[in-house]
Amino acid sequence: MGRVRERALAMVRVMRRNKGAFALYVVLRLVVVACAVGAIAFGNYEAFFLCLLTLVLFLVPPFIEVNFSITIPETLEVVIALFIFAAEILGEVFHFYTIFPFWDTLLHTFNGFLAAAIGLALVSILNRSDRIAFFLSPFFCAVVAFCFSMTIGVLWEFFEFGMDQVFGLDMQKDTVVSAISSVLLDPEGLQRPFRIDGIGSVTVNGQDLGLGGYLDIGLIDTMEDLFVNFVGALAFSVIGYRYLKSKGEGTFARRFVPVLSVSDEDLGTRDGRDDPCEAGVFREPNASGGRGGARGVDGLGASADARESGVAGESADSDEPGTLTV
Repeated sequence: MGRVRERALAMVRVMRRNKGAFALYVVLRLVVVACAVGAIAFGNYEAFFLCLLTLVLFLVPPFIEVNFSITIPETLEVVIALFIFAAEILGEVFHFYTIFPFWDTLLHTFNGFLAAAIGLALVSILNRSDRIAFFLSPFFCAVVAFCFSMTIGVLWEFFEFGMDQVFGLDMQKDTVVSAISSVLLDPEGLQRPFRIDGIGSVTVNGQDLGLGGYLDIGLIDTMEDLFVNFVGALAFSVIGYRYLKSKGEGTFARRFVPVLSVSDEDLGTRDGRDDPCEAGVFREPNASGGRGGARGVDGLGASADARESGVAGESADSDEPGTLTV
């Protein structure tokens, strides 16, 4: 219990570190608690559960910072909190997904953007690993961030499909369309797409659905979600690439990239150079296969000297076993 209490106190200190973010957290938590009380009063237990889930999700960023020694920038903390509130409270409890058709699209776009930032941070953490000598050029850092974001988007669509199939939900929202094309409608069975235009009504088991068209079962919604996730992921990947290519000039990308928390004692000698991503240092492997001295890096792992030579990760000892150079 003492260890749990220490962790809890550490999380509180982390939340109070940035006054602006802490003030926002307090306001959002009060709103969520008020919604939870209202949900109980009106017997809406589903909304009450969503409120509890939101309060738990609000604790995820400080939990990660305390337990994994990762520092989350204040801007990213604020965006994550607003994203959770917009998705769970506004979207689900207050039905913004139905009231505003663009709400789901907007959140998926931000999800792609934020997931790419997290992917870029993961590359940074790998670059500081004591087990792997990991060298990636700015271009491949951006590629990894983009692929990570798209993978998260695909896995989320798998989750939505599973929930719809197993529990009969409608997370993959349906769309009313006025035309369809399918090889199943080919009367000759020759797998030629047969098209029907101008659909004004659909009857199922003798009952008109009254939708004014054919009901597409989630496909269009899924493709739209993946496309806007692609847009968000591509946007941040380009930003991250330009940031790394310029050796850390500008601060926009840094506001969204979590970094490892490293004390001054851990850093050792850094040759007077700062890491643009503030991800600490990269330790070159020595002749014995371990980690050598620490030095500054210009982004996510490759040395500043290697960058100046025009080839990411090239150094005198880059041919040693266990070293990946891209």
